[in-house]
Amino acid sequence: MILYRSSTCLAALLLTLLSAFSGLSAQAQTQPSLYLKPSPKHEVRAVWLTTIGGIDWPHSYANGSSESIERQQRELTTILDQLKAVGTNVVLLQTRVRATTIYPSSLEPWDGCLSGNPGKSPGYDALQFAIDECHKRGMQLHAWVVTIPVGKWTSAGCTQLRKRYPRLIKKIGQDGYMDPENMQTGTYLADFCEEIVRNYDVDGIHLDYIRYPETWKIKVSRAQGRRNITAIATAVSQRVKRLKPWVMMSCSPIGKADDLRRYSSRGWNARTVVCQDAQEWLRTGVMDALFPMMYFRDNNFYPFAIDWQEQSFGRIVAPGLGTYMLNRHEGNWPLNVVTQELHVLRSLGLGHTHFRSKFLTDNTKGIYDFAKRFNQTPAVVPPMTWLSSALPDAPKHFASQKNTDGTVTLSWQSEEASPRSTLYNIYASRTWPVDINDARNIIATRLTDRYITLTPKGDFFYAVTAVDRYGNESKPLQSVEREMPSGGCGVINAASADLLKCDGKKLTLPEKPSTLDAGAVCIETMQGKLVTSLPYVGKYADVSKVPEGFYQLRSVNKRGVTHRLGFFMVRRR
Repeated sequence: MILYRSSTCLAALLLTLLSAFSGLSAQAQTQPSLYLKPSPKHEVRAVWLTTIGGIDWPHSYANGSSESIERQQRELTTILDQLKAVGTNVVLLQTRVRATTIYPSSLEPWDGCLSGNPGKSPGYDALQFAIDECHKRGMQLHAWVVTIPVGKWTSAGCTQLRKRYPRLIKKIGQDGYMDPENMQTGTYLADFCEEIVRNYDVDGIHLDYIRYPETWKIKVSRAQGRRNITAIATAVSQRVKRLKPWVMMSCSPIGKADDLRRYSSRGWNARTVVCQDAQEWLRTGVMDALFPMMYFRDNNFYPFAIDWQEQSFGRIVAPGLGTYMLNRHEGNWPLNVVTQELHVLRSLGLGHTHFRSKFLTDNTKGIYDFAKRFNQTPAVVPPMTWLSSALPDAPKHFASQKNTDGTVTLSWQSEEASPRSTLYNIYASRTWPVDINDARNIIATRLTDRYITLTPKGDFFYAVTAVDRYGNESKPLQSVEREMPSGGCGVINAASADLLKCDGKKLTLPEKPSTLDAGAVCIETMQGKLVTSLPYVGKYADVSKVPEGFYQLRSVNKRGVTHRLGFFMVRRR
């Protein structure tokens, strides 16, 4: 497979992955830990949560009464609980619907999805409620803004815009669209997004349909068309970043960036057809992340996924999956179409986004059950190091209190100038020190309070880190500080405090269980950097050439699956 802008190694990886999956049973394909690498710590796992027509939410109307408001809010919290349970960490909530909103805006009227009547308040601020509930669950909320389409020509939102800006809205068929060739479009959308960012603690602004409509008769050159759309995206991005530089800017481009050398986009791509130069927006910093709408399968998916990865410029890419196509009334895809795509995206180091949330939470063809197995551990959104890479100060003064009801309350202090702007992650492990690079140790993310009450099952060590709004994470504050024994290697276990025996030159290997197919062990630093690998045979490993320090020991098999065997210290004095 030779792809334009695609490396040989990635193409070979794709062929290997697809070949491996083709030989597996459907049941085997739902067990990723057996075949591919385990869940990573950093990964975007997102959903589009649609409000237009209430097709994802809400399913009832709020008329201002407390009962109707609470019912509508319970519908959302139930969805968020379901999403949290399968590892979702980003919710893209449709906030601007069609020149209408789900919050009290000074620019546009209420959408009718909440109250049942366009222009009428439901009696509460749905955006603020959704932000609060997502943050309680450690999830990010990005305001999804539909940009160019403004609904039916006679609808409330379109009519209001036409009256205010008579030359800005163009009619195509029965619908209205903001003119992508009018500079006022960029200014107005920047005003709109500024209103959201100024008044709400959103984690991101997500621009949808920021392109020429496919029905628009483009009379300018494609190069000029791209400049027009780029000007709109840039106007919004600059306004947002000027207010809150940590707010993630993203968009949802057409799923194929452009034609590849061997694979045609079949007349439907972002750059040439609708003048959406999304990959260039990543390169120049207009966007921090892309959520390409890759609602395709087979060779319409995999080569283009590689292209997105290779043109990511170190930024975040979380392709949108056609989860809705599992529905028998849509595409009636078999489940393994989506599950294979998930496996390949993870192997490429990309995130994933489900369209739409309802098809995921409804467990269409078992996709929700699969997601539980696929996302075996929690994940955190990758840090935006291209915006800021400075690590926040670690928390101070860890305290642990066992309560009479069997719970444990952990607390800590922060020395940040504005502690309320700092978030915290909590980790737990039966061995010390707690390894914060192991996703299996994550128990809570993005806490705003400086305490948490847990109900542990057994003895654990804990660690807490501070996280800034860019996602940068501090060094861990361990719940217990220990003196390692002199001479040799050791791992401290929360229950027994057993140590691996070592004289500084020879490490005693843990006995290999019959069920473990590992043929080697890896010695890594606590930050996960490989120091050396050795055969997993016999009782001992030669560590005479390993520098003094504290390390972790991992087993590894032919497929690259690893398991932590313990920690040890090399000391020769």
